[in-house]
Parts: sequence; structure tokens; C-alpha cells
Amino acid sequence: MADLPIVTAEQMAAVDRAMSEQLAIDLRQIMETAGQVVARFARARMLDGALGGKRVLVLCGTGGNGGDGFVAARVLQGWGTEAIVIPVKPLAELAGVAAQQAEIVRRCGVPILDQIPDDLPDADLIIDGLLGFSLHGAPRGAYATLIEAANRHPAPVLAIDLPSGLNGTSGEPLAPCIRAAATLTLGLPKQGLLEPRAHDVVGRLTVADVGIPLAAYRAAGLDVSPVFAETEWIDLSR
Repeated sequence: MADLPIVTAEQMAAVDRAMSEQLAIDLRQIMETAGQVVARFARARMLDGALGGKRVLVLCGTGGNGGDGFVAARVLQGWGTEAIVIPVKPLAELAGVAAQQAEIVRRCGVPILDQIPDDLPDADLIIDGLLGFSLHGAPRGAYATLIEAANRHPAPVLAIDLPSGLNGTSGEPLAPCIRAAATLTLGLPKQGLLEPRAHDVVGRLTVADVGIPLAAYRAAGLDVSPVFAETEWIDLSR
């Protein structure tokens, strides 16, 4: 932890802007890497390395976390998992990078539910890609419906970056908030994940390398060393 900076939601947003505006990195490149990392983590840590006959539900929002989820679903399907995507909006209503990743998933034949069910189908794992660190206010509407459905489901939940409904800076779990068995936070750990009041919704905490250049951190005013030189992810669980 000594060499691993803890960042606020605002600082991580500054890193994203630096990649796009100063380094000319298409954020879809990072999204592709993130989705693949999520899939590898799900296979190794949540499904015991065995994917045959397993079903994974991937809940996808309209932003970057949703895009990560779409990529993860596509990769898991390619490995023989029955991946089912449940988007918070119909595909025709998505825009930007999430819409593009959703179209790729559709063309690859990954099942996508047209409507949000009252109760989620049986599954071995749920991946939460609904909301990220840009959350403003408590989840509402379809977001709240999916969060509550995931919390009722017996399958463990893997949260991408942070549990949907958690304030990434203060660590306040808003109502409703995903109760994750594990959280795979991307790039650097967000401050809110380490707050005591977030512990029950974060679960086992791991930070993953998603290929963010050190130059992007420097441009955002962060001093980050090559913390992932020896491993793809770092366990931070208490």
C-alpha cells in the first residue's frame, strides 16, 4: 500500500481526462483492457477457473462501467461461459461507448435481455457494471431495480471498480447499494472503498492494472510508481 496512491473520484476523473485530452488515448482502448481483466478475475477468483456450464449475469449501465461489463460478457462467452447481459436501458437508447460495446456483444450472439425482470435468472455469478465513480445521488429507476434484484439473488456479486451506489470518495453506501462479495477496482483504489462504512458492501477488495499510462497519472498531478511491475492485480482486503 505504501507505493499505491489512494484517489478520490475527482482525481480519477482527471486521469481519464488526461488520457483523452493530453495523451490522445481513446478510452475504448482502456475499456477493452478493463473488460478483459474483469473476465480473467471472474474466472480465476470467482468461478474457480472452471467456466464450463457456468452462467454469469452482467448488469450494464450507460457509461464506462457498462462498457467494461459488455466487454467482460463477450470475453466470458468466448471462454465457454453462458453470459447473459442485462442492460439498464434498451440497446436502442444507449449512446457513446456503451452503445458501441453493446452492439459488438449483440453481433457476437451474447444474449441480451430486452426487459428488466422482476427477479434475475439463476446464475453462478453476477457482475455489477451499472455505476462508477461519477455517481451523483442515490440510484433511481432501473438502476435501483437492478441493484435490489442483485442483492436478493443468492449468487455472489463482483463489482467493477466500486459497488454501484457507493460514493467513491466518501465511502457512503447510498440506498440502494450493491452488496458485493468482491470488488475489482481499476487503476488505483478509490478512497471510499477503504472507508470503514463501505466494508460491508465492498467485500474482498482488489486493485487491477488496466493499462493506464504513468504519464496520465502525472498529468493529473499524481505521483504513481510502476506498482504492477510484478502482478496484474493487488489484493487489498483486510
